[in-house]
Order: sequence, then structure tokens, then C-alpha cells
Amino acid sequence: MKVSPSLLSANFANLLPELEMINRSNADYLHLDVMDGVFVSNISFGFPVMKAVSKVCTKPLDVHLMIVEPDKWISQVRDLGAEIMNVHQEACPHLHSVVQRIHNAGMKAGVTINPATPVATLVDIVEDVDLILIMSVNPGFGGQPFIEHSVKKVRELRALIDSTDSHALIEVDGGVNDRTGALLAEAGADILVAGSYVFGAENPEAAIDSLAVL
Repeated sequence: MKVSPSLLSANFANLLPELEMINRSNADYLHLDVMDGVFVSNISFGFPVMKAVSKVCTKPLDVHLMIVEPDKWISQVRDLGAEIMNVHQEACPHLHSVVQRIHNAGMKAGVTINPATPVATLVDIVEDVDLILIMSVNPGFGGQPFIEHSVKKVRELRALIDSTDSHALIEVDGGVNDRTGALLAEAGADILVAGSYVFGAENPEAAIDSLAVL
């Protein structure tokens, strides 16, 4: 299992030790949740913070834009050196075009769906993306309880991917810990995003390891 710790749950008063921990750890990515207060009812951090983080973090950046009109920021995300740019299906009326532009910028394209968005809405895009992110909480705030129905959605998405020519990875974000992570791994998830479970742990590196072995 690949692990993408979410910076949203880190100590923003002292980020450097948190980033150094991520660099030492067995994490595969660093997940950056960008919120605009419009698409979701919270504001997180913007490009000045991400630029500073990118200069320290040695892990690939997994940038998740919870914002309206994410396509306006493709070049800025590329300039961070991000490996993955993840946009919400619900925020992109011309999703196929956005995916193409992300690829043309040299990044992997991810598409996210909210808890109430059915997997079936991905049928016409699943073969064009590198990653699909299932939100297992309502986006906007960290520390929410896991929505158990998300396990069924991962199974549905795995079946859809396996029945097509898609090579998309399945990522899940929200309420991930060792218990829910095990359920998601069994259902077919490839990448787990974990915020509070990692950064709130007494031993964050051990928490990352507990997910990586699933």
C-alpha cells in the first residue's frame, strides 16, 4: 500500500520538523489539500506555503485542489514540481479538457469525487486519468469520522477499472487509520491519505508503516 500523509494535519507553527519526518519516513507522497472557502467551507494554504514546502520535502507532491476553477492553476502546480494534480469532478464542467491540460503540463492527472457522487459518473473519464480519489469524508476539514459506505465505492471503482483499459490508481482520503485502511486495502485501494492518524500519532513514522504494510 502506498501512503500519502496529509499536510493539513501537520503543526503549521513548526512545519520543518514535520517535513523532515516525512522525508525520513516510508511515505510515498506528501498530500497537499488546497481549499478556497468557496468549493469547500474552509481555507487551508496557498502557493507561497506550498512553494516553501516543495523546497524541503523530498517526497513527490500529491496536490489536491478543493477549489473552483482548478484549471486556472495548472502551471502553478506544475512549477511546484508536483507529480500529481488532483481536481474535483464536481468543480470541472469540462473535465476531459482539464485532464488533458494536466497531462500536457507533464503531471499525472487525478480526479476526485465527493461522498455523494456515484462511481458511475466516472465511466467516461476512467481510462484517461492516472488516479481517482474517493473522498471518505466530506471535504473541507480534517479529523472527520470515516464514511463506511466508502468501502463499497472503492469496490465499485475497482470493478470499473478492472473492466476497462484503465490503469488508474485508487486513492482514498478521510478518516483513514489502521482499521479503515485495512478495509480499504481489501476493497482494492492503492493509496491511502492519512492526516490526523499520522501527524497526531506519538510515533508518526510507525503510523505510516502500519498503513504501508496493508
